[in-house]
Amino acid sequence: MNINKLKKKLPGRATLRGVIAIVAFVIIWELGARSEELFGYRVPFLGLVPAPSAVFVSWGTLIGDPSYWSSWYMSFLRVFGGFLAAMIIGIPLGLFMAVNKTFYGMAFPSFEVLRPIPPLAWVPASIIFWPTQELSIAFVTFLGAFYTIVINVLGGARSINKQFLQAAQSMGASQWDMFRRIILPATLPSIVVGSAVGMGITWEVVVAAEMISGGGSDGGGAGGGLGFFIWSSYVGGSYEQIIVGMISIGIAGYFSSELLRQLGGYLTPWLKTR
Repeated sequence: MNINKLKKKLPGRATLRGVIAIVAFVIIWELGARSEELFGYRVPFLGLVPAPSAVFVSWGTLIGDPSYWSSWYMSFLRVFGGFLAAMIIGIPLGLFMAVNKTFYGMAFPSFEVLRPIPPLAWVPASIIFWPTQELSIAFVTFLGAFYTIVINVLGGARSINKQFLQAAQSMGASQWDMFRRIILPATLPSIVVGSAVGMGITWEVVVAAEMISGGGSDGGGAGGGLGFFIWSSYVGGSYEQIIVGMISIGIAGYFSSELLRQLGGYLTPWLKTR
């Protein structure tokens, strides 16, 4: 019994494979970055990138810098603000288009015309039309998740077998009962998938928007967000800090998506397999 408990506490094979892959990647990166020093030959691309050892040293100096953590905070605030707005508006919009043919016919053509426009293409217009740069970044971040969420919700709701709805109607179910007991539960998996994909796009968009707009209302290095942190590091010639900013975004995006996956698993327990 104790052995079984010990086995459960030990990392699984998938975790071990992931750790080994990361360690191997760091070793190859280190050797490639120092190839000219070690082998007298510079490996293409990797030979121009700062070595991970130098990156970790630079990262260590930033741990105690309040402006670095302020950049984390500002980017998280913008991402989750835009993402929540996209969820609040996008989920009802997708559901309403799915259940109402008239509204679908009116709204979907305009939606499809606007959807292919990349969120970053809205940055110049949002800077012009929104009163502050902070609002323009929030708007672009909102667009990053909005279209993905609506498309996934709409697709999930429209893929429901109509026989389920007809059976519910034949048994006297009201429109609200069908929505609450059939449409919404059947659409939840699509909402979870759309949210996870939208979160990833939101991080990509907010970083680029922070670079272009100069970090928002702050306008300086402190609190300008991780995107502006990367840009200011590039301008200042601190290439190690550029890599630190990129890894920071990767970590932030991973934990954001993992949070959504855990929440999605809680909301859709019937999808879990043993």
